[in-house]
Amino acid sequence: MEQERHPTLQVLAIGPVRIFATAQLCSSLGYSLLRATVAWHIWKVTGSYALLGTLGLVEFLPVIPVSLYGGALADTADRRNIVVITLACSALLTGVLATAAGSGEGELAAILGTAFLLAITSSLQRPAGSALLPVLVPAELFPSATVIHANVRNAGLVSGPVLMGFATRAWGIAAAYWICLGLLATAALLTTRLPSALADGPRQPVSWAAIGEGIAFVRNQPVILGSMVLDMFAVIFAGATALLPVFADEILGVGELGYGLLSASMQIGTLLMAAVLLVLPPLVRPGRALLWAVLFFGLSTVVFGLSRTFAISVAAFIVAGMADQLSMTARSIILQLSTPDALRGRVSSVNMIFIGASNELGAAESGYLAAFTSATFSVVFGGFACLGVLAATTVGVPSLRRYRVGDESGALPSREGS
Repeated sequence: MEQERHPTLQVLAIGPVRIFATAQLCSSLGYSLLRATVAWHIWKVTGSYALLGTLGLVEFLPVIPVSLYGGALADTADRRNIVVITLACSALLTGVLATAAGSGEGELAAILGTAFLLAITSSLQRPAGSALLPVLVPAELFPSATVIHANVRNAGLVSGPVLMGFATRAWGIAAAYWICLGLLATAALLTTRLPSALADGPRQPVSWAAIGEGIAFVRNQPVILGSMVLDMFAVIFAGATALLPVFADEILGVGELGYGLLSASMQIGTLLMAAVLLVLPPLVRPGRALLWAVLFFGLSTVVFGLSRTFAISVAAFIVAGMADQLSMTARSIILQLSTPDALRGRVSSVNMIFIGASNELGAAESGYLAAFTSATFSVVFGGFACLGVLAATTVGVPSLRRYRVGDESGALPSREGS
């Protein structure tokens, strides 16, 4: 009878997966609340487009060296313990932001300095965190586990900005930070209940040679590298989240509650798409799905940039979120099923660099371009540039659109569920 059950039910029957999902809900809710609060905090303190871009640049600076180190560490040390420690450090840093809120002189420096330190902790955490799920489920259930994880993660992401809007409106910015601290601390405590997660096979000390092995693996896998590069440049150009305070406050005139809903609208889209993927059969052509996702992401970004109606702006961002979720799911399937477990932390760290570059450099590009031109031009130009990147990738990496599950060169080792 076990084999007759839907894969989703088989995944949810695994105890550690349920604990992992609850911890992910708390951490994604906490981090999304934190990101929305920091951006709104800077906007209200400075009112500067350029400083919104500077926030993205500050958050990007540690991504490359720390992510590479974090990936090598995740293939050497216990991945569970890395996640616990970094979550606890992020909670403490959030307390610093709560204390700094409303302090006046030196407030901006405190925000940017703490944001830099938070970028370090998250860069260390992501490779280990992304490598946890594959060791909790059998290989044949991993695509379904990825979709479940996406649903849980997106539930947190969609709630965080909305919670930020209500908490800030009712009690002030500091209250939003304190709530975030509690969520991250809870996630850390839950993660301690997961089994130890050491990489399979021989483990080598953290070194440049070990880091280089992960980079070399990605470089020699055109499908993996192509999916990473496509996502990076698409989000660098078409990511409009850094300018949401501007659109909410100046262009649409909807204030902090509208900003919270606007920030959540992309996550609403990701949640909707994740729910759809949960009931559909697992993706067997993730490369082709990725290309379609980027097409709709670019088009919806153009619509958002041109919109002057709040409902249309929200709808455009919901579509962008649906496309983004399809993209994330497709990339996760390609990456995790094509990477041996002994390399998974290091390969995930390379992926996190691409993600960090897309999100943080995208924020910097949007903010600085808006400062020189306008917020509208920055977003619309980025949407069309995203479509150009899609066209180049479709032509330049034909193996990506032909990729099927089962074509992996480094398949996931089979595991027994628990």
